[in-house]
Amino acid sequence: IITLSDLECDYINARSCCSKLNKWVVPELIGHAVVTVLMLISLHWFIFLLNLPVATWNIYRYIMVPSGNMGVFDPTEIHNRGQLKSHMKEAMIKLGFHLLCFFMYLYRLVSKIVPK
Repeated sequence: IITLSDLECDYINARSCCSKLNKWVVPELIGHAVVTVLMLISLHWFIFLLNLPVATWNIYRYIMVPSGNMGVFDPTEIHNRGQLKSHMKEAMIKLGFHLLCFFMYLYRLVSKIVPK
């Protein structure tokens, strides 16, 4: 979010912004896929079903990168067709999702540790 807002305010150029963001796309994809599979294996159905659409979206977004682009975030197209706004919106939604998941995991951890 900070990198995209820096690009929006012209504090950094599009090429450096996109290279910073693209280096985190694959680790995010792998991490989210691993968490989703672990929730399936451990039979936490609600958390699995909550994570599945986000993991699917990350995989879809990575697969649908047009050939010739630098990655999911492309410096030649980020200012075209409102992509910067859509990337900002997606980042805010993911931030909210990850905050929700953090508190759900924390509650689950505490409820397992503290006896009733």
